[in-house]
Amino acid sequence: MATIYDIGLGAGFNILMATIFLLIFAFLRLQPINDRIFFPKWYLKGMRDSPSSAGAAVTKYVNLNVRSYLKFLSWMPAALKMPEEELIEHAGLDSVVYLRIYLTGLKIFVPITILAFAVLVPVNWTNDTLEGLKVVHSDIDKLSISNIPYGSKRFIAHLVMAYVFTFWTCYVLKNEYERVATMRLRFLASEKRRPDQFTVLVRNIPPDPDESVSELVEHFFLVNHPDHYLKHQV
Repeated sequence: MATIYDIGLGAGFNILMATIFLLIFAFLRLQPINDRIFFPKWYLKGMRDSPSSAGAAVTKYVNLNVRSYLKFLSWMPAALKMPEEELIEHAGLDSVVYLRIYLTGLKIFVPITILAFAVLVPVNWTNDTLEGLKVVHSDIDKLSISNIPYGSKRFIAHLVMAYVFTFWTCYVLKNEYERVATMRLRFLASEKRRPDQFTVLVRNIPPDPDESVSELVEHFFLVNHPDHYLKHQV
């Protein structure tokens, strides 16, 4: 049996842990020794030099600039306002997909929460089933489906909302997957051609007494994919 105090305590603990992890991330991100970890794309493009290559021994590993710690979250609003194409160029495709995961969560759960409070909470709260059963319960339990008596027509509301929530979740996920897939295809098309983009890893090749593994692989791809096969390596 959960109470408001239990829920508040759990929420407070989770918020505290999230804040601690955010502060740890922000601190590590500002340290020169981790610069290549958080800005690899800038190094590949030659837009950034390693801060640990010059300066005093301490400043090669620890950021002593106090002002940078005061505005350690300034990059978050800028990243959210940046267009997706510019953000891909700036931080890479993974960063855009990571942000879209959070936006997808908001798109799914905000409407579901509003509908649940507008429809299901009144349906559950306006019953007195738990009072009649004389069981130990709290006000939170009155918000749940356990406060509806067996055989009540109010279960129809839960059934309809279950279909609505499922449909909305699938609809949002479908649109987001299509958008991310399109972004990935455009990103790959805009990149320079590399051998790893056209490489296929084949495992568990069955043995053939008449051919070696190398001959078997070459024969298979020449027969089935003659227009796309270039070479192989065993």
